[in-house]
Amino acid sequence: MSAYKPIRFVVALLATAGLMTGCLSGGGSDDNALVPGPSTPPPPSPPPPPVGNSAPSISGNPLPRVSVGSSYQFAPGASDPDGDTLTFSIENRPAWADFDTSNGRLTGSPLLSDMGMYDNIVITVSDGSASASLDSFSVEVVSQGTSSVTLNWTAPTQNEDGSTLTDLAGYTVYYGTESGNYTEQIRIQNPSITTYVVEGLTPNTYYFAATSRNAQGVESRFSDEAVRQVAVN
Repeated sequence: MSAYKPIRFVVALLATAGLMTGCLSGGGSDDNALVPGPSTPPPPSPPPPPVGNSAPSISGNPLPRVSVGSSYQFAPGASDPDGDTLTFSIENRPAWADFDTSNGRLTGSPLLSDMGMYDNIVITVSDGSASASLDSFSVEVVSQGTSSVTLNWTAPTQNEDGSTLTDLAGYTVYYGTESGNYTEQIRIQNPSITTYVVEGLTPNTYYFAATSRNAQGVESRFSDEAVRQVAVN
């Protein structure tokens, strides 16, 4: 199974302009005749207007909390109408997290000593002339969760082309606190398992999806998404 991403081609056109000037002169046989002087050259053409720079854009919804020992990941979406190279910066980066200036990705695994609230985090993207920033956000590091969610599913019996599935090898359960953005995954090697308990969850709304794999490692599409609200115990 392969995934393809379109390649954007950007073609820049450079326009140049030339200016021709000339002069006219003349004379007459009559000494009293007026002799025209050199003609006045036409005024130079105005330069072409400068090409304006469009500011980049940035978007994304950072996760509001992470458990001690868990992996935190957030990467904003960013684009530039002019196709300029983008760089990223951050204000108030949590000490337990790393930041990649080439793509704006914030990642880290906080320890028990990192518990607490980290406020006023701002990620900015720049094209060298203009910039844009996400709204400031906070990340809370909480203790390891004690709640759990039980997932159930039916084992697939067919391939996408309708043929019989004979080499089911296992599943992968994906989940996160934002629909379609699954930051965690659990790999299940036993294809006979159709129930799994996801443990260590803190109070939040969780979104789950699963895939199946065959013996060659080919992974299916995501299942339908399941949503579960984990309340405070």
